[in-house]
Amino acid sequence: MSVECFVTGGSGFVGQHLLAHLTAAGHKTWVLMRNPENIKRLREQVGHLGGDPAYVHAVEGDISREGLGLSEAATQCLASVSVVFHLAAQFSWGLTMDAARAVNVQGALRVARLAASQRIRLLMVGGFMLQNLSHLANIGVDHECPENTDWPAVYSRVGGYEGSKLESHFAVIRYMQEANADYTIVHPATVCGHSESGHILEGQPLAELIRNLAQGRFKAVPGSARHWLPLVSVDYLVTMITCVAFDPSMANRQVLALYDGTPNLPGMLEQMATTLQVKAPRRYVAMRLLRWLLMIPGLASRLGISAESLDFIQTQRFDMSASKQLERKYQFAHPDMTRTLEMTVRYVKGYLRD
Repeated sequence: MSVECFVTGGSGFVGQHLLAHLTAAGHKTWVLMRNPENIKRLREQVGHLGGDPAYVHAVEGDISREGLGLSEAATQCLASVSVVFHLAAQFSWGLTMDAARAVNVQGALRVARLAASQRIRLLMVGGFMLQNLSHLANIGVDHECPENTDWPAVYSRVGGYEGSKLESHFAVIRYMQEANADYTIVHPATVCGHSESGHILEGQPLAELIRNLAQGRFKAVPGSARHWLPLVSVDYLVTMITCVAFDPSMANRQVLALYDGTPNLPGMLEQMATTLQVKAPRRYVAMRLLRWLLMIPGLASRLGISAESLDFIQTQRFDMSASKQLERKYQFAHPDMTRTLEMTVRYVKGYLRD
């Protein structure tokens, strides 16, 4: 059965694949766009990714504006929407707390208010670090009583982007609970390219990692042989997102989208280096030492790495039982990660040559 959907962040990497997935299934989608005149280009991209461009429609607005900047006519367009997919976020290392909060926290709350006012499900994309409770405790987040958290202190520890993603998660849940409105949150690992095409946009964290490896910036492996960077393919992620968004039993629940068979970091770098035909780093550098080194002015930019990104490389393992239950229920599975990584690296190599 086809339904109408509203999507923020539809022009982004995951957003493009979500639109392709939704429209291929015949779901009419309204996409929040600051510049609706760009809809033609977005429709073309959705078509390239296997979706149906005819089901993609633009709604002018901006999550940084009150009421999302929606006109009365635009609000009327959304009267038949069944699910709001919130993917929009400002991603960049080095964001100030104020800049990150303005979009990633206040913007998320504006989307939540829209969903609650329309009495429709909010599907929000979070992040897998929110499921690492020991990490949250270490950085000062009180996940049981988030209102007790000293958020400026958290931002100073993890940076603007991750701090705002953490804060927005708890702020939206609190708002939706107080409004007695339904939400579902999917927490993805670092997103890999499409398992068949390798498609990934420039600027994505994994694409930048591949670029750094190709350009010889990886002199050592961060951490140890126990460290890993959990991955998920973008096609698995959007399948998970759509399954739980339309599942009544997933109301007010959270789920991880993460491949627990992701190789450890040395193994992942070795595989990517083989595809790139470069040498993989063999030596290790302790995380604490690397963080200290990255405080040296200019070194982070020269190495192409931000201290903020190091928190995502960890030794923590996750309980994937709920995710596996959903896989069985909807009969989908993670694609082969070896092939997915290879295709992603080949795709990135293509625009490195351009």
